[in-house]
Amino acid sequence: MQKSIIVEELSKKYKLYNNSTERIKDIIFPKEYGKDFYALKNVNFVAEKGDVVGFIGINGSGKSTLSNIIAGIVPETTGKVTLNGEAALIAVSAGLKGDLTGRQNIELKCLMLGLTNEEIRKLEPEIIEFAELENFIDQPVKSYSSGMKSRLGFAISVNIDPDILIIDEALSVGDKAFAEKSLDKMKEFKEKGKTMIFVSHSIGQMKQFCEKILWLEYGKVRAYGPTNEILPQYEDFLNKYKKLSKEDKKKYRNGEINI
Repeated sequence: MQKSIIVEELSKKYKLYNNSTERIKDIIFPKEYGKDFYALKNVNFVAEKGDVVGFIGINGSGKSTLSNIIAGIVPETTGKVTLNGEAALIAVSAGLKGDLTGRQNIELKCLMLGLTNEEIRKLEPEIIEFAELENFIDQPVKSYSSGMKSRLGFAISVNIDPDILIIDEALSVGDKAFAEKSLDKMKEFKEKGKTMIFVSHSIGQMKQFCEKILWLEYGKVRAYGPTNEILPQYEDFLNKYKKLSKEDKKKYRNGEINI
């Protein structure tokens, strides 16, 4: 099968500073200030065309950082990402400008993706109808609820028909009916052979939709493989993690104990 996403030795490093003075000194002086923090470290995985891959892991594992790098929104520090096709990220309010109306955001995002004015005019009614925002489409997005922003972002992304669709917690807000409609749309994409990345805390949605699971643990790949193999391991891990004391959870985060 054709490889759709190839991630090789990918790392993302941030600098953590105790105060603004340290940040300024780090720019001016040759001595390094601040502490290195790796949101991702030496991540490798390959998704084939048509794969639906779920990213799992507790908060702070690097799921959103990885999805943003694959989408081209955040640059990697080291390593390489190769995509065979155009990618679109769906996240709550991702890429939406608060001061613009919903309609203006549709037009801006479509123009940035290279669509002509004629193509935008044809797509616009479909996007508005799918997002269920007919009464609010000419209001500033900053006045939208999280659910409305998510619906608009989802509607734009699925209607521009990308080769690779990255959904980051976009179905965790809003009503159940829209989430079900969105899942139906994603199933259509799956039938068309599109590649999808699905980031969610919902184990049920993962079981229903994903074929493969990438389990991230504090920036590193703990496991990658078929859903029916990886999810039971992760559920077992979660049951044990939830029973830990606050002190032991901190030790786990610091790598002092394993689960």
